[in-house]
Amino acid sequence: MDAKPKQANMPAVANRFDNLGVGFAPYLQPPPDGVIRWTVGEPGFPTPEPVISTAVSELMAGKTKYTRGQGSPKLCEAVANHLLKTSKIKAKSENVLITPGAKQALLYSYMSTLNPGDEAILLSPAWASYEPMISIIGGIPVNVPVNRTNFHPDMDALRSSITDRTRVIMVNSPCNPTGAVYTREEIEEIVSIAIQHDLWIISDEIYSRLIWNGTEHVSPATVDGGEGRTIVVSGWSKTWAMTGMRIGFLTGPDPIVRAAVKCQANSASHIPTFMMEAARVALDCDDHVERFSDAYRHRRDLMLRGLGDIPGLRIVNPEGAFYLFIDVTETGLSDVEFAEGAMEAGVQLIPASLITGGEGFIRVSYAASEEDIIEGIRRLKSWLL
Repeated sequence: MDAKPKQANMPAVANRFDNLGVGFAPYLQPPPDGVIRWTVGEPGFPTPEPVISTAVSELMAGKTKYTRGQGSPKLCEAVANHLLKTSKIKAKSENVLITPGAKQALLYSYMSTLNPGDEAILLSPAWASYEPMISIIGGIPVNVPVNRTNFHPDMDALRSSITDRTRVIMVNSPCNPTGAVYTREEIEEIVSIAIQHDLWIISDEIYSRLIWNGTEHVSPATVDGGEGRTIVVSGWSKTWAMTGMRIGFLTGPDPIVRAAVKCQANSASHIPTFMMEAARVALDCDDHVERFSDAYRHRRDLMLRGLGDIPGLRIVNPEGAFYLFIDVTETGLSDVEFAEGAMEAGVQLIPASLITGGEGFIRVSYAASEEDIIEGIRRLKSWLL
């Protein structure tokens, strides 16, 4: 009788994953029944009906085949017009690439600007996926702390962080997780620094329609000298409540878009064909955007009032997006201990030490329903007071 073959060792996984984090992902899973969920950055509204009906119509019309990888010409032109109307960005339709979510657009941006060993500056604390994305392609994320009083950039720290390997400055305004909205003067100074050191700017503008402090969104692409070195990344998820539909875009100078198109051609091909017209229709749903924004503003104020009188919590009023970034150090608890205690009290929060520079803070999302905000505040007060 033949002997059983000896079990071979499994081949090794590529070592680029050895120390790669997953950011907030462990706390974005649905909590147990009965726990209030204040974690996920997802609009608490249904997707606008015109978007749904258009997607269904396109499916029924047989729009299920391969199509133009960059996105339909009508959609790319609509995005260019939308950027000009809402952000004063002068984008050419042929330089718009429609991607499977803004995350994919960010990855293409990093792949198009960074060689292995190149450095990208993050204004920290920054969104949880930037650092792993940069690392996975062999880039080096350089976290530059922002001012802790208002979470705006520390320009001296930014300037001193630049080396001969720096290639990119990452900008995210309005910011996830801090809610900061950078001023025109700050954006102009970042562009000036990028010009001085011949750097790319990748501008994540996914929250550009969600600003609460009465200011306007300023894209680096609209500042003198910024257009030729800025890659604008955005998408449909946050503004139009289309997170699961996975549609984003990028636009920028010709060489970057050509490189990003190659990235997509060799990976995702294109977004679902039937979603292209639905995405175009969404850009005309301004009445829904205004209604969503009014609700976010109300929920922001509700949460600020409810949490503001709890001792030990330092809250900087968020200027945009839909997050509170709360300093809990005066409670005597670490951010992880605070999140664990909140979970026992029936509220799911994110401890920000999961990202560089977030130690001592928690992030909560006020995209939750009003009922969940009110009940969550009641539970936290019952626990902490």
